Amino acid sequence: QVQLVESGGDLVQAGGSLRLSCAASVSIFSFNSMGWYRQAPGKQRELVATITKIGNTNYADSVKGRFTISRDNAKSTVYLQMNSLKPEDTGVYYCNARKFRYELGSFYDYWGQGTQVTVSS
Repeated sequence: QVQLVESGGDLVQAGGSLRLSCAASVSIFSFNSMGWYRQAPGKQRELVATITKIGNTNYADSVKGRFTISRDNAKSTVYLQMNSLKPEDTGVYYCNARKFRYELGSFYDYWGQGTQVTVSS
């Protein structure tokens, strides 16, 4: 059974930094991609950043140049380094792992339980 466990969320002042971690219970090499999403109060969950099995990355325009996603295959962990944080970065950050399930004929998403990031002004 796949489990994703996030950590690293905290209360931080604007301009500060945080590093989120997502530890998977299985080898992350088994996933086609992994990523981070966030959800602010009253808003829909949105993409923050993704990284593919071969290391290609994609970022939301709002975090480009400030956030960096990386992976450590040996530790089955994905990271999100967040610098120059803004109050609008506040939200619950969810780890995502996407895998093509041949028995379903489609991609399947696994989610962590989320970690709270609060940026004060």
